[in-house]
Amino acid sequence: MTDQNPDTRPVAPQHAFDVARLAEWMKHTLGHLDGDIEVAQFKGGQSNPTYLVTAGRDRFVLRRKPPGKLLPSAHAVDREFRVLRALADTDVPVARALGLCEDDAVIGTAFYLMEYVGGRVFWQPQLTELERPERARIHDEANRVIAALHTVDPIAVGLGDYGKTGAYIARQVARWSKQYQASATEAIPAMDRLMEWLPANVPASDETRIVHGDYRIDNLIFHATEPNVLAVLDWELSTLGHPLADFAYHCMIWRISPDLFRGLGGLDLPALGVPTEQEYVAAYCRRTGRDGIPERDWEYYLAYNMFRIAAILQGVYARALQGNASNADAHKTGRITRPLAELAWQQVERLGKR
Repeated sequence: MTDQNPDTRPVAPQHAFDVARLAEWMKHTLGHLDGDIEVAQFKGGQSNPTYLVTAGRDRFVLRRKPPGKLLPSAHAVDREFRVLRALADTDVPVARALGLCEDDAVIGTAFYLMEYVGGRVFWQPQLTELERPERARIHDEANRVIAALHTVDPIAVGLGDYGKTGAYIARQVARWSKQYQASATEAIPAMDRLMEWLPANVPASDETRIVHGDYRIDNLIFHATEPNVLAVLDWELSTLGHPLADFAYHCMIWRISPDLFRGLGGLDLPALGVPTEQEYVAAYCRRTGRDGIPERDWEYYLAYNMFRIAAILQGVYARALQGNASNADAHKTGRITRPLAELAWQQVERLGKR
């Protein structure tokens, strides 16, 4: 996505809303508009529908809860708005949050408005569209930003109550087990085994920091020509939690093949100019002041995150069957649930043999 050519499409019929009502709210909230508003929908995103709103020379981004029946605690746009406001003066680059509307009468569901940040979005971690030397710099910048997030003091930025503290992994396993069961469309034995094994094998170490919950390269907007992150997107799953679990989610790409889900697994990384998993983890540890990560804990966090993303994708698939998923590829994406769950269980089996 670039500033001149954002990756949008016409608004999907199931995500359309009253543009005139939005214009009234924007005038009241912002004070004025540069012109009549036009709305297009971003192509990316599996959860909260996201729109480009143009008013004359000004551009904004709107994120809303999807219409239809929703899972409990999902699609919390109010939390996204809050975390953007809290991180505005930190080393974590975020878009400026402009206004939150929780009145369903305006466009049908709650939403918030933020500034539009132009730049580059990379959809695959191989970064084949770049020259080899730049790929390492892009990955190093992504590493710098997640390390910056995990060194922010939640209390100091007003997020001390943004989530519960302690026992994060156990609570997350319970949450995603419940979400998966609520959206299951077929029996997946690997998910059943994971829901039994994961809560019984949680690592003893516990920490609390702000976690993004979905930190990956396609949720970062990079400068148009420089390897600098201008904004981290999609804070829907952010909360207080264990930073290593958050970081392991980001690092799953080194264990997943490109044909499964945007992965680096099995690729010749030195030839690509992309850091190895070990190099990437070492850089994060240096930036966060860690003396490494216990191997068994790290392997657990990776298995847990494969389970977690499988549960999330099952929810995407269930919404697709209902006809209200945000992404046109939701049916295809949702079918990744089974192979990803099986990959997670293979991870557990390897861990048990060590």
